[in-house]
Amino acid sequence: MYQQLKQVVDQMTAPGQMFEIRESFVAGQTLKTWAMAPDSLRDLWLNAAGHGDNEYMVYQDERWTYTQAHEEVARIANWLSANGIKQHDRVAIAMRNYPEWMLTYWALSCIGAVPVGVNAWWVAEELEYGLRDSQSSMLICDSERLQRFSEIRSGLANLAVVAVRVDNCPQWATPWAEVLKAPASLPDATISPEDDACIFYTSGTTGKPKGAQLTHRGCVNNVFSSLFSSLSQMTAQALVEGKEPPTPGQRQTSAIIATPLFHVTANNAVAQVLTVTGGKIVHTYKWDAGEALKIIEEEKITNFSGVPVMAREIINHQDFSTRDTSSLQVLGGGGAAVQPDLTEKVMKSEGNAMPAQGYGLTETCGIVAGSWGIFLSNKPNAAGRLVPVFDVKCIDAEGNTLPLGETGEICFKGPQVIKGYLNRPEATAETIVDGWLQTGDIGFADEDNFIYLVDRAKDMVLRGGENVYCSEVEVAIFKHEAVAECAVFSVPDDRLGEEVGAAIFLKEGQDLSFDAIREFCKSKIASFKIPRYIWILDNPLPRNASGKFVKRELKDMLDISNAG
Repeated sequence: MYQQLKQVVDQMTAPGQMFEIRESFVAGQTLKTWAMAPDSLRDLWLNAAGHGDNEYMVYQDERWTYTQAHEEVARIANWLSANGIKQHDRVAIAMRNYPEWMLTYWALSCIGAVPVGVNAWWVAEELEYGLRDSQSSMLICDSERLQRFSEIRSGLANLAVVAVRVDNCPQWATPWAEVLKAPASLPDATISPEDDACIFYTSGTTGKPKGAQLTHRGCVNNVFSSLFSSLSQMTAQALVEGKEPPTPGQRQTSAIIATPLFHVTANNAVAQVLTVTGGKIVHTYKWDAGEALKIIEEEKITNFSGVPVMAREIINHQDFSTRDTSSLQVLGGGGAAVQPDLTEKVMKSEGNAMPAQGYGLTETCGIVAGSWGIFLSNKPNAAGRLVPVFDVKCIDAEGNTLPLGETGEICFKGPQVIKGYLNRPEATAETIVDGWLQTGDIGFADEDNFIYLVDRAKDMVLRGGENVYCSEVEVAIFKHEAVAECAVFSVPDDRLGEEVGAAIFLKEGQDLSFDAIREFCKSKIASFKIPRYIWILDNPLPRNASGKFVKRELKDMLDISNAG
């Protein structure tokens, strides 16, 4: 079956084909790129106008066709330009997964301005950091984020604010209805493929979140990579099974935006791909598996992609057997490994859905490798097959390239690697070396170009698709005067993949409850970063010769049943 997959890949990437690969000179290096990929997200959006009266976005009882969405995007872009937003200016988007998120994103992309995806979970202090770090010229936000901004506005009084879905708009903000009064004429813009397309904040292992600079080339190539990854494996599976290969565009694809749009999974890998193909995007107020099943039935959803726990919750939900899910063709996830048992459950579930997973990073604008159907079930421990515009290597601790199949730090080179981290030249130089992105993931590649993940070098918790870096949680806990020592680490969790755990040693004579620690953290870090598992130890934490806490040893000695 892998020989058939290779044949399909070779055929689809041949000269003159939709997924032809060419060499391009990018930022001083020669890279493989998709030959048919346009230069910018503006071009992608303008091309999507041809989908006309197809439904584009749905939110509760509100609906937009492609024609209506293009009209609104033109109005928003016109208003932004008329109100001082110029090419390369940064504009922060802070809201739930409302349709206005995507409309704003496309409008900014079309005038060459740079959307800054603000983590909607951030508390006021984190929001202020993001706005200052990105040097945003404007904030477009919903009512919840508007309230948080009001807490820090005194220090950012000159920042222009647009309020979305707000009943009582303050005088210092512009209501969304005013924006939509602008003429529906899209301003002209000439955008370079290497221009910043957006800033998405990503958690590292030290310091504050870093603003990754995704380029137009990276985002556009990611759309082609996402399409190629699924279509090539679907075609190969059809050949293996003696069936007719799928015909792109035969029916309208549709998906629920289940994960936050300020991440590449929802924005780049789902929303942008559906936009290009004329698909339908369904927005929801918040994640709920029962509501998702209702939407799948009513909207005839064909593709579901969230973090794996969401697919698991759909299959395990009490309504799964009674809802009509026959429209589902793909049930998968990204942002965390799809556990083998979940793959098996999808394969055995009633209906037409096949399991799928994607592996990628913010730093690669989305997908690097993907696995679908029989290829995922045959290699359930693999993260996916490498997309052919990427090169991969694994390196040892000294940076030496290891032979194929040997385990080391996984590195990628390709057109989707970010330009760098905003205001972080040292972090950029450490992460991108001679064009190679050092992922911090430990693993290997096999002879079929499938990538396997073994561990993460980065000290980070991947909680339901959200990156939580341990150092930030430790900093928050250490602010409590009763805490002498603290180490934060990941704890395996059946539902979310990993949860946040914290081991704490108190100062002599101090007393502190588990609930008091969590309450103390609430004003300092977002709720998803607050430890679920806490151990208060009688003895100091174990350390190595250099004085650093030995987290692996610590995790081995702790019993989850003793956590608070």
